Amino acid sequence: MKILTVSDQVVSILHSPGLRERTPEVEAILACGDLPADYLEYLVSMLNVPLFYVMGNHDSESGTPAYPEGGENLDRRVVAFNGVLIAGLEGAQRYNAKPHFQYTENEMRARIAALAPALLLNKARYGRYLDILITHAPPYHIHDGEDYAHRGFKSFVWFIEHYQPRYLVHGHVHVYDNRTETVTTRGATTIVNTYGYKILDIPRIAKPRR
Repeated sequence: MKILTVSDQVVSILHSPGLRERTPEVEAILACGDLPADYLEYLVSMLNVPLFYVMGNHDSESGTPAYPEGGENLDRRVVAFNGVLIAGLEGAQRYNAKPHFQYTENEMRARIAALAPALLLNKARYGRYLDILITHAPPYHIHDGEDYAHRGFKSFVWFIEHYQPRYLVHGHVHVYDNRTETVTTRGATTIVNTYGYKILDIPRIAKPRR
């Protein structure tokens, strides 16, 4: 299954009538935050596929968060879509007093704990916890920045090691040099910084145990 992943930057070649030609056979969109709602709504309307998203730390700068219509917010939720198990965790490290989409390390651990029952159910039913985790922030010391606002979460490293998703797809860290590493493997997990956009090709393997 081909999946369009987007984050942080409105890409002009996607926000155009040529979108379908550039994204053939895409069956879903995963959005990792800090994107205008109308941009995501445009992608959905043009591709006519489901949108699953989490919010980023800049998604409430106008004061009130703008959630895209026609999408499904995956924060602390798990879905099974076309044989792929997907979950989400919104936000970034807390670095100022703004109320939305910023969390301390302990707060993020609590949010991960909220996912645990659904992940355990996946393990019992499908033989694995998860295929894709979408986040806004990266894991600690994987694609993250040195400044506190762009530091990754240590709890995401724990998540990778404990639940072993096939992919963790994140945004938050902008990429200005094409030599910057944006795809990293840690154990069984491929970590992808999807700043701008990427297209993932993910095999369907979810089959309930009888």
